[in-house]
Amino acid sequence: MPTLLSVKGKVASSFLLAMTLSTVLSFHLLAFLTDLDHRLLLAINHAHAPSLDRLMVFASDRYAWFPAYAVLILWLVDIFRRRAGQLLPLLIGAVALADSITSKLFKPFFARLRPCHAPGLLGKLHLPDGCGGQYGFLSSHAANSFALAVFLLLVLPVGPRFRALKTMAFAWAILLSYSRMYLAAHYPSDILGGALIGVGLGWGAAWLFKRWSFPAIPWRA
Repeated sequence: MPTLLSVKGKVASSFLLAMTLSTVLSFHLLAFLTDLDHRLLLAINHAHAPSLDRLMVFASDRYAWFPAYAVLILWLVDIFRRRAGQLLPLLIGAVALADSITSKLFKPFFARLRPCHAPGLLGKLHLPDGCGGQYGFLSSHAANSFALAVFLLLVLPVGPRFRALKTMAFAWAILLSYSRMYLAAHYPSDILGGALIGVGLGWGAAWLFKRWSFPAIPWRA
């Protein structure tokens, strides 16, 4: 009959073996995902052309979209009337929070260099817009744009009139995200993580708008 001590020894040995195997598998999985991240980035970055350079630099410029933001805000005010006073703070808050979480929390905490700053990629990248800030995990562009797109998807009424805007919002978010990889400002994983943050915040803001019964806030006299 096995003694209690021998049973404990076997359990401890099995636990150590499982931990060792898990560590080895995790290391190999991480190496595989990192390699895949780099390969996807290089494939996107190397598929360049002068016309695409101009488009991606424009798409990645936040200030270039300010007129479109202004038109969107005016349109939302016209659609939602009195409830625009509730909708706009939630929308702006979701986008601002997405930007703050990615820029002020994730980037300094993980301190992952942007591809254009990575020593292992020096000389391998096409950089039509130079290289921005030092850290890139997670992407603020992806977080902001997907927060806006998901919010609009969930709060706008159903119908062909609004379907076009919803489609445009997601096409815009995808274009912005792709441009950040094309310009070697972010790895695909930076984009994916930022997009997930944006989706969550956009969904949360839309849920608040639909779920909570706010008192009417007059937007127009």
